[in-house]
Amino acid sequence: MSGPLHRVTQAVARFDTVIDTRVDRVRSPRLDKLMYAASELGDFSLIWQLIGTSRAMAPDRRPMHAVRVAAVLGVESALVNGPVKSMFRRHRPAWEQERPRRLRRPRTSSFPSGHASAAVTAAGVLSQNDPLWPLYYAVAAVVASSRVYVKIHHPSDVVAGALVGLVLARTARRLWPFPATDGPS
Repeated sequence: MSGPLHRVTQAVARFDTVIDTRVDRVRSPRLDKLMYAASELGDFSLIWQLIGTSRAMAPDRRPMHAVRVAAVLGVESALVNGPVKSMFRRHRPAWEQERPRRLRRPRTSSFPSGHASAAVTAAGVLSQNDPLWPLYYAVAAVVASSRVYVKIHHPSDVVAGALVGLVLARTARRLWPFPATDGPS
């Protein structure tokens, strides 16, 4: 193999190795708790459904907020975990020692990260016209990076998933704008 594709593949492999090495240096029991919990809360977009529902229940919100988040994440999941992942057959990172915590092991392709895609999509949808937007993106960053920490995804899988999430969030915000909050839903 030679040419541009080979160079890209090598660059991605170097990027993954550098990030994995840095993550390995910061592993600790305290960080294990946070990252394994974040990864688990990201399963099936649970954390985003909880945030969407709590946001919909706030005095100045409407139930349509939760419906919007759930619907957008349903589309995201169907796209990323269906046709997008099926185009790639990337193996997940090897984990040779015993895990410090239990973790669900997905069977789909490692590329791109569905957790990262869902996290960035949700943060983008939730943040529209909301002063808490930095919090949504901070949670998204923790959930996405947790997948590298727990060695379920390569760093490049997470970057690709986040980019997919950005595109999906922008598209969702354009197609289904933030609902007005005056009047009952």
